[in-house]
Amino acid sequence: MLAKRVPPLQSFLLRFSRTASHLARHKYDVIVVGGGHAGTEAAAAAARVGAETLLVTQKIHTIGALSCNPSLGGVGKGHLVKEVDALDGLCGRAGDWAGIHFSILNRRKGPAVWGPRAQLDRELYRQFIQSELLSTPRLTVLEGSVEELLLTEPDPEEPGHHRVTGIRLANGSQPVSASSVVLTTGTFLSGSLFMGQTTSPGGRIGDAPSSAGLSHTLRERLGLRVGRLRTGTPPRIVKDSVDFSLASLHAPDKQPTPFSFLNTHTRCKPEEQLPCYLTHTTPGVEKVVRESLHLNCHIQQDTKGPRYCPSIESRVLRFPGRRHQVWLEPEGLTSDLLYPQGLSMTMPPDVQLCLIREIPPLHRAEIHTPGYGVQYDFVCPTQLSPALQVKSTQGLFLAGQINGTTGYEEAAAQGLWAGVNAGRWALSMPPVALSRTESYIGVLIDDLVSRGVTEPYRMFTSRAEFRTSLRPDNADLRLTLKGFEEVGCVSSLRYQEAVRVRDSLQDALAALQSLVLPTSSWKKILGDVGISETKNSILNGMDLLQYNNVSFEMLASAFPERFSPHLEFSQRLEIEAIYRPHCDLQRKEMERIQREESLSLPPDMDYLSLPVSLSQEVREILDRVRPSTLGAATRLQGMTPAAVVQLLSYVHQTGKKERRSHRNQLDQKGREEDGCTRNVVLPQ
Repeated sequence: MLAKRVPPLQSFLLRFSRTASHLARHKYDVIVVGGGHAGTEAAAAAARVGAETLLVTQKIHTIGALSCNPSLGGVGKGHLVKEVDALDGLCGRAGDWAGIHFSILNRRKGPAVWGPRAQLDRELYRQFIQSELLSTPRLTVLEGSVEELLLTEPDPEEPGHHRVTGIRLANGSQPVSASSVVLTTGTFLSGSLFMGQTTSPGGRIGDAPSSAGLSHTLRERLGLRVGRLRTGTPPRIVKDSVDFSLASLHAPDKQPTPFSFLNTHTRCKPEEQLPCYLTHTTPGVEKVVRESLHLNCHIQQDTKGPRYCPSIESRVLRFPGRRHQVWLEPEGLTSDLLYPQGLSMTMPPDVQLCLIREIPPLHRAEIHTPGYGVQYDFVCPTQLSPALQVKSTQGLFLAGQINGTTGYEEAAAQGLWAGVNAGRWALSMPPVALSRTESYIGVLIDDLVSRGVTEPYRMFTSRAEFRTSLRPDNADLRLTLKGFEEVGCVSSLRYQEAVRVRDSLQDALAALQSLVLPTSSWKKILGDVGISETKNSILNGMDLLQYNNVSFEMLASAFPERFSPHLEFSQRLEIEAIYRPHCDLQRKEMERIQREESLSLPPDMDYLSLPVSLSQEVREILDRVRPSTLGAATRLQGMTPAAVVQLLSYVHQTGKKERRSHRNQLDQKGREEDGCTRNVVLPQ
């Protein structure tokens, strides 16, 4: 069943008005700035860890808003949603509550690269997130704009040049103190909106721009390297003005698949789901784009935009003469608007109308809200540790588009992990990290802090070396137990459920492996299941499930006493059987890589004068990025295999010398203690 009922929005606003009218405390463990996907996950995660947390957002009613597309998940992105949910995050359960069209992308390929995805009802999603934050213990919400960070001298026992101690609000009110701060400013950091030749400050239409003081603090006071990126959003189209008979209908899956491991079904019933529609651009679209380029200052900028979700102007210029897909997606069960996925644009509103009417189903379409572009500052993420903490500033964490990523899912994953580590920092607990061998979140963060970005980063399954092990179906087994036992961000209820699932799957796998029969016997029991007549061998139940036309239900029907108790996990067992041989080989490779990757590099290592054979270029790269582990160093652009070997040898030798020195000190201390003992005069 679904996790909860969502109270009316008015209840949230009433509670907020009482909270915001007077801060109950002026000292928090964690302050999170920004109420988007990264900020909400960060605030909730910090509170779950046990930190008293304050979430500061410009507008209370936009918390959890879907700023751009009304959808969640997809190929690669769906993996992140499942992992955030496995760590007790919010977005997966919110998607199950607000989803109105569920589908699994990439079904023709293996389950490891399936992409769980849902179209969302914007209002239901926002209400769910706000309700979750309202009911989270140790979490306070405040409406306001942050003017600057409060800084002081660093703790000499920790690396860094500064230490963050809180924030100052733009309204001149009393500063708010905290042990750690998480910045999730999205597109608002020095954000500019573009429509045609018109430019205005802001990160989202209808919202005020972020404080210039915050950008100044990051650039000037902290000395962080800051770049500029751009993105955009399409116009919203009035549904009744669209001729759907000229578009291809795409129905949802007949049975919705929930994102959350806690849910057995979605709020939206299968028969209540809404369809999407597919259409394409025409030569007329390209003509409008080319004739209006002189009116479009956003597309003329050098700022990097998203390669994998470009504007229609960028597509036309990059791929002339090609038809481009346009998906017409519903924005809600009762909404009268459509989101035209693939038609992000920044031309003047009248030109936008001319363009969309060049597409057959939209030949009479009306625009409710025009599209626009956004340019914003981001902090080069190689300046962050794997905990998403700014290396030069103690207690300052960054998550979301401020780190150069794009997408709700990437933001939510970073937000959760930054919130976890900000909470642990405030509570004097050591930071935690996720390896790229155990999660897509680990891949995402490692890519960011090791390689940096030259364009908005988007997650794909191809980025993960061990994707046959990092599947959507097993995210709970990979992360939930760790999230409870090591990280502290998972509730006991979810942990108990994960333990039950783990134990049940282990019992079922043991039962499958213990049932061993010759192929002739299997053919008599199951009929024609595609086993070769000439194949005379012994197969167990796991072997059988690797055949395309053998299902766990068939085995349970043939051996009800042995397998019927495990029918709940039919699909997971079939997937596990398919990938078991591959995962066994990968596990050995992962263990080897983990041994090498986990080798820590001292944070104060002087790479510029290191007594090893390294080129000046490599020394400068290491000195600038300061990777925390050998694995992170291997993925730096410009690092050579020879340089990695030199670095590995040096760290090993240094470690041996330190251990030898430590043993000598202990031996010397022991001899001194023995000498003292020999010199003691016992009483007569």
